[in-house]
Amino acid sequence: MDPLSAASKIASSGLEAQSTRLRIVSENIANSRSTGDTPGSDPYRRKTITFGEAMDRANGLATVGVKKLGVDESKFSTEYDPNNPAADARGVVKLPNVNMLVEMADMREANRSYDANLQVIKQTRDLVSSTIDLLKSQ
Repeated sequence: MDPLSAASKIASSGLEAQSTRLRIVSENIANSRSTGDTPGSDPYRRKTITFGEAMDRANGLATVGVKKLGVDESKFSTEYDPNNPAADARGVVKLPNVNMLVEMADMREANRSYDANLQVIKQTRDLVSSTIDLLKSQ
């Protein structure tokens, strides 16, 4: 496989991985206040994503891919809210283990990584186009 096509394939795998990461972060943010449905039940648990190297055997390229989707096992915070349907007998409600600062930082990093991979694809396309133009002019 030629180097320009390889660069595009690798960057495409990065786009897909970061897109999945953005989806997971969005789910976490959307559920940052989702409590359980019944008294004392557990609320939404933060989702996590792990990346790993994936081999594109057809092209002999090492790409990036989602290795594992998991959940954050850290403790839930609690809040006194006796009117909440998820409140236990003491009026305490378990809140999701989602930290908005962490999620926003993760979203920003994923967005920047996505943009960087997109720029690689654009630059590769420009190089291919310039090469074709050079060949046409000869």
